Amino acid sequence: MSRISKNVILVLLTLTSSAFLLFQLYYYKHYLSAKVTFFPSFSLLNIILAIYLPNILSFCKSRIGFDGTQWRAVKKFIMLTSSQNVPVFLIDPLILELINKNFEQVKNTSHASSTSECKFFCVPRDFTTFALQYQLWKNEEGWFRLAENMGFQCLKVESKDPRLDWIDSLSGTEIPLHYICKLTSHAIHLVVFHERSGNYLWHGHLRLNGHIDRKFVPFRKLQFGRYPGAFDRPELQQITVDGLDVLIPKDPMHFLEEIPHSRFIECRYKEARAFFQHYLDDNTVEAMTFQKRAKELLQLAAKTLKKLGVRFWLSSGTCLGKILLVSNKNVEDSLELSFQGKDDVKLDIFFFYEETDHMWNGGTQAKTGKKFKPGKCQLHPS
Repeated sequence: MSRISKNVILVLLTLTSSAFLLFQLYYYKHYLSAKVTFFPSFSLLNIILAIYLPNILSFCKSRIGFDGTQWRAVKKFIMLTSSQNVPVFLIDPLILELINKNFEQVKNTSHASSTSECKFFCVPRDFTTFALQYQLWKNEEGWFRLAENMGFQCLKVESKDPRLDWIDSLSGTEIPLHYICKLTSHAIHLVVFHERSGNYLWHGHLRLNGHIDRKFVPFRKLQFGRYPGAFDRPELQQITVDGLDVLIPKDPMHFLEEIPHSRFIECRYKEARAFFQHYLDDNTVEAMTFQKRAKELLQLAAKTLKKLGVRFWLSSGTCLGKILLVSNKNVEDSLELSFQGKDDVKLDIFFFYEETDHMWNGGTQAKTGKKFKPGKCQLHPS
């Protein structure tokens, strides 16, 4: 039901209630006033107002916020994407956190039974963030034109496709990374996710090139795009939020927990090519088989540790020097797990320990039993 029709219904209800109230007053004045002499003339009016006024005010109050800038911008954006069959899903951290806190209530809310109170999309903010898997977008240019026809001012951010950097003939091909569509004072940030070979989703860095108007939106307040990011491919579900049907990650909490650790470090393709030009790549069957099995073992370890809730990252094993800890009698500080994969592929897993400003892992010298501890290194797992 459109906003206009809802306002018409509100007016009709108000007029009907007023007419009924006047009829009751007329009836009281001409038929009951002579009989009920002990009842003050204004008491019936007070009783009627006490009965009907709270309901009218409650209905009016419940509609407050639905005409707000944020809600209208989100509604119009969802109408736009739905008309073009563009499967966007909500990834806004603020809204997802609110939904997660009331997840059972929201999950069981249908469009028909949706409360008229605006609790989520009316929260004050500059942006609402959605995402899209690029391979599912069939009509990008048509969508862009339609958005502008609906009143949005849209900014498109593109950059070179890093997946093609190692192929000279394709290097430089540009892909869309971010869309920012502004309606009056509120903006929708559409993060474009691309598939990577490790079966995860990647988004690029939002770089402000020379032709971009720095005053278009407060770019510093964007939640995504300060650096490239990588996320697990989320399973989606549709829910009704503030009367709007939206897709969200089926496990909102997991997606929110990924955000602080989503920073993606791209392979340095130019340096890698220079290295292999100087030191020829080993393309033998034996070497290729080892690489494949090593990758499979790493993926298995990461998947297993993830199920256990253990953060997993690659460590170089070098940490700017070591400190001898002669007095340390702990065994677990140098605990190491080794796993034997297929055909002598070995994986070593070390345990790191968190301090207030750094992480460290211990080591024990096999021959002497002496303890070593990496010096104060700032580790930033990505």
